[in-house]
Amino acid sequence: MSFIRTFSGDIDPEQLGFTYSHEHIICRPPYWVEKGADDLLLDDYEKSKADVADFQQLGGQSIVDATAIDYGRDVLGVAKLSEETGIQIVGTAGFNKSFLWDAKLTDSLHNIIGNYTTFGQWIEETSINDLTKHVITEVEEGLEGTRFKAGQVKFGTGYNRIIPLEEKTIRAVARAHHETKATVHSHTEAGTMALEQIEILQSEGVNLNYVSFGHMDRNPDPFYHEQVAKTGAFLSFDGIGKIKYYPESTRIDCILHLVDKGFEDQILVSGDTARKSYYKHYDHGLGLMYIIGKWVPRFIVEANERGYDGEALIQKFFVANPARCFAFKP
Repeated sequence: MSFIRTFSGDIDPEQLGFTYSHEHIICRPPYWVEKGADDLLLDDYEKSKADVADFQQLGGQSIVDATAIDYGRDVLGVAKLSEETGIQIVGTAGFNKSFLWDAKLTDSLHNIIGNYTTFGQWIEETSINDLTKHVITEVEEGLEGTRFKAGQVKFGTGYNRIIPLEEKTIRAVARAHHETKATVHSHTEAGTMALEQIEILQSEGVNLNYVSFGHMDRNPDPFYHEQVAKTGAFLSFDGIGKIKYYPESTRIDCILHLVDKGFEDQILVSGDTARKSYYKHYDHGLGLMYIIGKWVPRFIVEANERGYDGEALIQKFFVANPARCFAFKP
């Protein structure tokens, strides 16, 4: 039987419901702490909780928290928020992109991964097998020594390049996936290097049906998207609301191009809401209510105008596809 692993326990995939597939809820990334980048620190429990409550009031049921160990997770805070709101949270084991690894390890992390100075030193000096064991532990025992287990494993690469340490983490995550059956999520910087990541995953024997590639809308290239989709992988359009990159019309066009090609069962949608200025209750931003409250109705209208069944597509992107994507399949 397949299941989805949440902070509140393993559930049947049909219980996941309306889901944002890539968000950050409470986190203090050490890299941005050291840079003094306050906008990138989601560090107020009550304000994060208020935005999650907005999402819930509009019918939201689950959120995938894509915050890995190198992005300043607050495991206990997110678990408490899940318990108090009833929103189901899927946690993340693994790693993010390499430029974050210059940050110094906090005292609490020394207790988890050892006496290293930075994330980069830890990853460089630790064998792939031991990195794999670390990821497996976070899936099967708990994140950062807690009892709250990860429901997916993650890796990331930089803009238009994959450095050796990033390849090392890809291979560690791939091997952890084989051991745990947890689904794999990829961070692609500005939507680049997915095809190169795929080559590494394939060399590790990973079935791409169990992989989702993030930030595909940061590289709005329909041909590129189609090449990724042909592998069977999920494509995550998780920059909704970020008009500084592209208008929503561009994202919708890319999504409907994939639908036209028959890939509607491989599309995920979310906001990657990782700044105070994106959150309503931190800094008057669009907030977690925006996608479910404003973008979904717009998408339905545009899809219907082009001859699609907009409501059926929304059901796929936010309910049926996440239920398949994030399921452990023993």
